[in-house]
Amino acid sequence: MPTIPISKAQSEYDVVIVGSGAGGGQMAYTLTLAGLKCLMLEAGRSYDVVAETPMFQTGKDAPLGGSSTPDKNFGFYDATIDGGWQVPDEPYTQASDKAEEQFRWWRARMMGGRTNHWGRISLRNGPYDFKPYSRDGLGFDWPISYDDLEPYYTKVEKLIGVYGTNEGLENTPDSPKGVLQPPPKGRVGDLMIQKHGKKLGVPVVPIHRAVLTKPQDGKKLAPELHPDNPEAQKIVEESMSSRAACFWATDCGRGCSIRANYQSTTVHIPPADATGNLDIIANAHVREVIVGKDGKAKGVLFIDKTTGEEERVKGKAVVLAASSGETVRILLNSASGDGIANSSGLVGKYIMDTVGSDMLGQIPALENLPAHNDDGAGGCHFYSPWWLYKEQKAGKMDFARGYHIEISGTRSMPKGNSPVPTHVFKGLYGTRLKEAARRYYGSFIHVACRGEMIPNEGSFAELDSEVTDKWGIPVMKWHWEWSDHELNMAKHAQDTFGAIFEAAGGKGLINPNRKGKKAILRGGEVIHEVGGAIMGADSKKSVCNEWNQTWDIKNLLLCDASPFASNSDKNPTETIMALAWRAADRLIEQARKGDL
Repeated sequence: MPTIPISKAQSEYDVVIVGSGAGGGQMAYTLTLAGLKCLMLEAGRSYDVVAETPMFQTGKDAPLGGSSTPDKNFGFYDATIDGGWQVPDEPYTQASDKAEEQFRWWRARMMGGRTNHWGRISLRNGPYDFKPYSRDGLGFDWPISYDDLEPYYTKVEKLIGVYGTNEGLENTPDSPKGVLQPPPKGRVGDLMIQKHGKKLGVPVVPIHRAVLTKPQDGKKLAPELHPDNPEAQKIVEESMSSRAACFWATDCGRGCSIRANYQSTTVHIPPADATGNLDIIANAHVREVIVGKDGKAKGVLFIDKTTGEEERVKGKAVVLAASSGETVRILLNSASGDGIANSSGLVGKYIMDTVGSDMLGQIPALENLPAHNDDGAGGCHFYSPWWLYKEQKAGKMDFARGYHIEISGTRSMPKGNSPVPTHVFKGLYGTRLKEAARRYYGSFIHVACRGEMIPNEGSFAELDSEVTDKWGIPVMKWHWEWSDHELNMAKHAQDTFGAIFEAAGGKGLINPNRKGKKAILRGGEVIHEVGGAIMGADSKKSVCNEWNQTWDIKNLLLCDASPFASNSDKNPTETIMALAWRAADRLIEQARKGDL
């Protein structure tokens, strides 16, 4: 992506956007196509997805066979180039020494943020997900409904390209006819789980993912997205025409040089840049939002990592879209550490992640499979939406919210680690070991629960009063707590996984260290952190209003997942983009009235 040094920045912008991922990218796209002059600040380096993505290399071409390392948590080829669980010079701390009370914070320090390596699962929140408190008396209702966001979900899906099917399932919204692209066929593992899950009443259907299975029709889609803007139509049509359909060879977590999957760096930023209305400064580590005497946001103060100098940029409005934890850090560090937009006292409160629990199963019927390409679309083809809403509503279950099941396997491309669990090879060597490898490779299926966490007062982030980063800025201290709802959900998922594998004539391989309350992943490990500046209808009980504007500073908008009032079992990225597009439209309307 083309970037500029601070010396080339304008004296003032209409909007300063902090972050270049799903929320920041969407804001830049919508605002610049409407004619607003924007500056984007990215804390990491620039990233050229076309030039830097290793599209055709296999594990044998990489150090350690491409396996994960402390520097490359998701493997050598993962698109996250400079970030991870730990970022040099930018530590974070924990309030507890107990592992189950700690939060693992993933940060992507690169242009496009987490959108470069994410799973591309693009699910809409359902009607229940916006009004959970009204349904079961727990957590908080959003100040908006599904109907308020539905048009923006549709816009996002048309823009980024989402494959899937409409199944008419409860609280699992369909998309309008013609919006979704055709899904890929199910892999062997998908079909096996679908067949035997049906016996247990567990639905298994094509998932919705942001991957093109056919070229986009830019001539049709661009006018639908920008009906009164011919210049925007031209730019978007050209951008869509440069994207190719997936050719089923590379895992999406590497990024995609042919632009088949959605990344901010391939879908949002290129058309925004083509307008001439976007400047980008990389390696800009934001410390705080600058607030004037009139109480309005005036710009942003950041550290230029290339020089170590403090720099300032001005904007008529400021958008924080740096990820929930980062946005909270910036808000709390603003006003010389006194914090801003926090009259409710809720900045940093009610941080949530997704409930995660998984299991590997071995299916004898899949042994000795003939060799075949099982790569597919580089992620899930099928999944199980939550299916027990009625039972929960009737009070028959010991947890209040739902989870979905993601399916992976069976013959994934080997990396440096063994593609067959090593216990299978115990005592074997030579010919017998090779025979066992051929027999069992492809007979394992991995399933994972991704469930809703209910916000609680024990899960929050604050500034550490003693620890600072390299530039003297106070860092985040994390507090974490799972409730019985989440722990019971993880146990239910484990029981369900085992039942499905048994129905298929196989067996779930239970990790002895992951039983009972330990069956749940640690906070943050699913990398779905949301909340910390929740939206609501009452300024005393929330940080943002329904338009992602902070109550205290109306020209300061939070457009990542920090305003989420709940964290449904649906992955949050599509909702981040839909909310950001809606907020951008509102901001454009205010700009036209001269009210920025």
